[in-house]
Amino acid sequence: MGNSTKQANFLLPEDLLDELKMTVSRRQQSKVVADALRKELKRLKLEKVLQTSFGAWKDKHHPELKEGTEAFVRKLRKSTRSSRSK
Repeated sequence: MGNSTKQANFLLPEDLLDELKMTVSRRQQSKVVADALRKELKRLKLEKVLQTSFGAWKDKHHPELKEGTEAFVRKLRKSTRSSRSK
């Protein structure tokens, strides 16, 4: 994210603009809008990634987790403990 800025012209609902003006000083309004836009764009990107990757995990590709992750982790810990004690 660079430091250069460009002016943009957006239409906002009147009530939203009024609230922005009442809540945020004039000098900070662009920063508040930019921060909110960044946050929303990040959320939209994450939502898209989640939608496109849905179903990527297949149980048949991970039979070691059939008994659950707790059992798998316990098995891993047990095997590392036995190798350390020798």
